[in-house]
Amino acid sequence: MEDDAINQLKIKKSADEAVTEEEKPAEERIEATLVTIALDNETKRLLDVRRIQKSKKPTFLQTDSHKKKKLEDKWKRPDGIHNKTRYHQKGKCPRVEAGYGSPALVRGLHPSGFEEVIVNNVKDLGSMVAQKQAARIAHTVGAKKRGLIEAKAIELGLRVLNPTRREE
Repeated sequence: MEDDAINQLKIKKSADEAVTEEEKPAEERIEATLVTIALDNETKRLLDVRRIQKSKKPTFLQTDSHKKKKLEDKWKRPDGIHNKTRYHQKGKCPRVEAGYGSPALVRGLHPSGFEEVIVNNVKDLGSMVAQKQAARIAHTVGAKKRGLIEAKAIELGLRVLNPTRREE
């Protein structure tokens, strides 16, 4: 009976220590200022045009991908001799055409106006321009290296498009 009470006290004490250890990292918050980009009126207009175009653009799918499990939900050019989509038959899925593209001056830009650069390690941040480029940390980067990359980006004044935690 006494052994059970002693064990419960030990467990409670270790749990209290674990709670205090978890609270320590929360105290040391990294203050990050959100980097903004100065865009000219034409670029702002074209970003708005692209946003409106993309909202009206259909989702391009492979023919009959909704019918068969083996077909992926992505675009592949129709090439069958009796393919209704290739014939542009009305009521079939829309085809990818030049008219659906975004304006050339803003093609490939993030909606915020920054050019996206994939970052795999801390060294990749050294060659970036803070006024034009923003970092997107690669999905293969682990939590430890991700934290180092984010800290270095804040130090250099760079914007990270996919941080681990959002600043409020």
